[in-house]
Formats: sequence, structure tokens, C-alpha cells
Amino acid sequence: MEVGRVCVKLAGHEAGKQCVIVDILGNVYVVVSGPGVKRRRCNIAHLEPLEQKVEIAKGASDEDVKRTLEAAGLVKTEKPSKKPSEPKENMA
Repeated sequence: MEVGRVCVKLAGHEAGKQCVIVDILGNVYVVVSGPGVKRRRCNIAHLEPLEQKVEIAKGASDEDVKRTLEAAGLVKTEKPSKKPSEPKENMA
């Protein structure tokens, strides 16, 4: 495990989501962050490392992580969906 390694969370309510290691807290824990993943301490046993690695600084901000993943093409840029406007009822 290393800073910048892209992983998939295996446990918890964020299971299945991609994240990036932003700091290492010893032999068992790392700090992860990513789109859809809250920045938090995570047990390395709950992560599946992927082949991809991004160049980020240790302790990078959530915004830096998001920008780096988008630039690497690992995360889709989400655009707000436009809902069709509902017709207004005539109250006459």
C-alpha cells in the first residue's frame, strides 16, 4: 500500500466504491478519500488495491483527489441532471 494507490472498498456502507490512499497510518490503517467515499481511516484488510496509481501528495485534499482522478480518467465527471419541467396547473 502506498500514497496514490487506487483501491476499491470491500466493507462498510461504501463497499464497491473507488478511493485513493492519501496517507499511511502504520501497518494496519490508511486514510482514504474519493468521490462517493468520505475521507476516513480505513483498515487495509478492507481495501482491494487496483493496478492504477495516481500522483498525489501525502495528505492531499478531497478536491485534489477528485481533480486527479478526473484527469486520469478514472472517475466520470458528474453533470447535474435536468428534469423536465412539470406543467403548472391552471388554478382559474
